[in-house]
Amino acid sequence: MSEPLPAAPVAAGPTTGPTTGPTAAAPATAPAVARRGVWRTLRRRPLFWVSAAVLAVLGLVALVPSAFAGWFGHPDPRACDLASSALPPGGGHVLGTDVQGCDVWANVVFGTRASLTVGLLCTAVALAVALVVGTLAGYYGGWLDRVVARLTDVFLGFPFLLGAVVVLTSVGSRSAVSVALVLALFSWPTMARLVRGSVRTVRDAPYVEAARAMGLPDRRIIARYVLPNALGPVLAVATIMVGSVIVAESTLTFLGLGLNAPSISWGLQLSSAQSFFQTSPHMLVAPAVVLTITVLAMITLGDVLRDVLDPRGRS
Repeated sequence: MSEPLPAAPVAAGPTTGPTTGPTAAAPATAPAVARRGVWRTLRRRPLFWVSAAVLAVLGLVALVPSAFAGWFGHPDPRACDLASSALPPGGGHVLGTDVQGCDVWANVVFGTRASLTVGLLCTAVALAVALVVGTLAGYYGGWLDRVVARLTDVFLGFPFLLGAVVVLTSVGSRSAVSVALVLALFSWPTMARLVRGSVRTVRDAPYVEAARAMGLPDRRIIARYVLPNALGPVLAVATIMVGSVIVAESTLTFLGLGLNAPSISWGLQLSSAQSFFQTSPHMLVAPAVVLTITVLAMITLGDVLRDVLDPRGRS
């Protein structure tokens, strides 16, 4: 009987060392697949498309309000006629006029820009600060984490609206930018804590460990592997925050602490119409309805993103 042939030698696989090709590509593969799965899930959510469509229309109105203001009334929100004061909806003014004889529809359209500017700018500034502070604290930990934790505790000790009221009362001329920056001052700590928590859950993931084993610098690991996979819950909360900031701006303006005339915003319209609600409710209902639709669209989009981007909620 002939002797059995020797077994063929097994070649060393591509996973024997951290510097081989497939292993080097592994850190980027899982996140890319996850992002494609998120988009496929979002496309099957009707609420995502509805809220996104509403916000897209509002964004277009904010960019070119003059193109929409003349559809159902006078295209100039400051073209007022005291002889037409507080007219009910109808005729040449589909939403009626306010107490100064200005077209309500034109004011609602032009007020979209100021309200969205405050919401988006405040959220963008707060998110930028939170990303820097929260990422450094969550990735490195140690004394830096403790300092950031105590700093956020100081800011969180002030109630959001109360802190904004205290600061805005010392500001002379209040514009959309100044109001947004004041609101961002008291908004970033909550987002920074969220970023810190998300980064801490990602920094020890296998693909991050593989990137460290490859000898990549920390800044590249954070930018390429940590932040893209930690931003999901943060972006969902940021979307919801835009709606909350718009409500806060309208509340402060309603109390006389937000935007000042001649600015045009939904909060200013609500503030000027409160005394005439019983006799001319259309002056208050129109901006209130648009404000409600905008906030609901923002919150709905944020809820959908949170459900989809939360890894514990995906199969």
